[in-house]
Amino acid sequence: MQHTDPKADLLDVMTLHSEYSACVDAGEFGRWPDFFVEHCDYRIQSRENFDAKLPLCIMWLEGKGMLLDRVYGVRETLYHDPYYQRHIVSAPRIVSADDNEIRAEANYLVLRTKRDSFSELFNVGRYIDTIQRTPDGLKFKARNCVFDSEWIRNSIIYPI
Repeated sequence: MQHTDPKADLLDVMTLHSEYSACVDAGEFGRWPDFFVEHCDYRIQSRENFDAKLPLCIMWLEGKGMLLDRVYGVRETLYHDPYYQRHIVSAPRIVSADDNEIRAEANYLVLRTKRDSFSELFNVGRYIDTIQRTPDGLKFKARNCVFDSEWIRNSIIYPI
């Protein structure tokens, strides 16, 4: 069944993207899993593998429990040189929408700034999202961060 208000869907998805970016850019990783439904799928995958329909991802988290584990790892166990990140996200393109889900895509650019260095381009690609309508608003059911380059300058520690 077709959802009846495409403009409202577009605005709601833009708001979800904006709040998500603000959360991870502020380093509020404890709130990051709240953007997802319980049975979710989060991937960071190269465009080459995505286009070839290969399942290899540099990060693949299934279910909110794995997202929570990642947050614990970022906060407590991973040793890394701290950095700030800043997301720039395009307006989404609504691929399809019904009363239960919205499928959307948006381009993203992530800049990284280390405390003792200049800002640099870190990751560029597109989000391919399946977004579920819930009583608490829109939540990601699936988010695939498909990055354009075959190379990553360094480890991806924080959510894209």
